[in-house]
Amino acid sequence: MAQARIDFPSRVGVWWTSDSWRITESAEVARDLEGMGYGSLWYGEAYGKESLTQAGAFLNATERLVVGTGIANIHARDPIAAESGARTLTALHPGRFVLGLGVSHAPLVERGRGGTYAKPLATMRDYLQRMDAVAAEVEPDARPTRVIAALGPKMIELSGTNADGAHPYLVLPEQTRTTREALGPDKWVISEQAVALGDEETALRRAHAHLEIYSGLPNYRNSWLRQGFEESDLVRGGSERLKRALVGMGSAEQAAASITAHLDAGADHVLVQPLGDSPFDDPRETLRELAGALGL
Repeated sequence: MAQARIDFPSRVGVWWTSDSWRITESAEVARDLEGMGYGSLWYGEAYGKESLTQAGAFLNATERLVVGTGIANIHARDPIAAESGARTLTALHPGRFVLGLGVSHAPLVERGRGGTYAKPLATMRDYLQRMDAVAAEVEPDARPTRVIAALGPKMIELSGTNADGAHPYLVLPEQTRTTREALGPDKWVISEQAVALGDEETALRRAHAHLEIYSGLPNYRNSWLRQGFEESDLVRGGSERLKRALVGMGSAEQAAASITAHLDAGADHVLVQPLGDSPFDDPRETLRELAGALGL
């Protein structure tokens, strides 16, 4: 089966929390980002919106924008449903959909969904293999492009052997480079970069709020330790060192430099995540300012 080609209109996309728009605003959101020159729109999956249905709404509303799930939770649907949904979107919108998959986190899976959070690597490998088994039974059209949330070396390796690349989140440019070196030139590396525009006090406050949940999750804590941070950096909300390292702060030009750093480190595509005072803030004004600084 041929792999679906992804045609990003530009090398910078947007990672936007799905909490901050109404489902009825999907078309407006997607068209606005496409008009600003961004190459893609990615979003997470928690509660309230189903990931693949949301992708269809964004794709139907636009002409060139690539849509990626960042990530679709593998505990939210079985492998047959994931493969079938992604295959449908790929057939309807060739070159414009990327299925990003992730194992999520134990609290979200067990307390939120009532599921069992088993060994992440084995769980993801089995899930991908079951998707491939489904693909072997259906018509040989272009298969969906898929990347996986990969922070540790073994998951990065799996993203190369059983997927089309990796979607690193909350990582330094050096980790983007490590991922590229591990995967080689022929796999996708699609990194996320959070930014907080404004004065120092505002930017640090927004970075703290953003990192508060993540700093309590083992997967991210372990990732940051591997990247050279200390236990003392992993206080709830992150130390000032962690905040400044993971979040591009200051002017639009300074934030743009943090995005470019990932491209220089080997990312094919970088997703900018603008931080506001609340996850429900609409970041489009910030995104317009960043688009100008990035020359989109």
